Amino acid sequence: MDVLIFSLLNGLLYGMLLFILASGLTLIFSMMGVLNFAHASFFMLGAYFGFEISRWTGFWVALIAAPLLVGCVGAFVERFGLRTVHKYGHLGELLFTFGLAFLIEEVVQMFWGRSPLDFRVPEALDFTAFTLFGAGYPAFRIFMLVVSVAIFASLFLVLTRTRVGLIVQASLTHPDMVAMLGHNVPRVFMLVFGAGSALAGLAGVIAGPVLITQPSMAAALGPILFVIIVVGGLGSLTGAFIASVLVGCIQTFAVSIDLSLADLFGLFGAAEVPAILGDLRDVTVAQIGPIIPYLLLVLVLIFSPTGLIGKRS
Repeated sequence: MDVLIFSLLNGLLYGMLLFILASGLTLIFSMMGVLNFAHASFFMLGAYFGFEISRWTGFWVALIAAPLLVGCVGAFVERFGLRTVHKYGHLGELLFTFGLAFLIEEVVQMFWGRSPLDFRVPEALDFTAFTLFGAGYPAFRIFMLVVSVAIFASLFLVLTRTRVGLIVQASLTHPDMVAMLGHNVPRVFMLVFGAGSALAGLAGVIAGPVLITQPSMAAALGPILFVIIVVGGLGSLTGAFIASVLVGCIQTFAVSIDLSLADLFGLFGAAEVPAILGDLRDVTVAQIGPIIPYLLLVLVLIFSPTGLIGKRS
């Protein structure tokens, strides 16, 4: 029971962290139709900016300043990069963001080196929030969960209940009409890309003290983001939320299950099936846990290309 509860808590926490990242990517795609391969790199920038700012002003200032800086970088990239290559279509945008991801990683290594940074949890949240089954749960993880839920609620309300959300959504489907109403559509695009990048930066700041802040952190989380937005549905914020929690729980529970494939088939009364697997019978569920989300991605693309709550195929 203790393993089940802690796995559920950690799965929700990991899933909500993935949602903060995926929400920015979903916002950019639903608004601009751009699949930003460098989105995880903005997450990494947020962690590094947060570390550097927290050294001088403390974590709470970094929590606000670092995402704003990353958002400014994102807006600059859209204004002087993406807007230029947009005329070459989606292939040009994909190649541009793909190259940008490598560029950001090299710049980070140039300034901060290749070694992991000592990004610590702030003292105000460095305590045990509660104890279950004799084990404590850190308060900072609860803080991460609360921030993630607040971001989901705020984005949902802004996009569905405000004039700003109406303009943002209309700018993609009817840009000429929005421009005729007096709105600067290119500026809206730039601000949306900056806001999506800032969300990635915020995820980097709050995840930096928990995850290892190092140059490879973007490559570690980047691929899983595209699993989430495809499974949830391209352009769907609610779908991204559901898929993030689903993927987070799947990976967390898979790691905690100490069973081989032979044992797993045996639990379902299929004792004869493992013999077909040969040497794979001894492979544990924890070992195949990292590939389960990608298997889910393949199945979704085969049977439901629009995802769980998709608007665009």
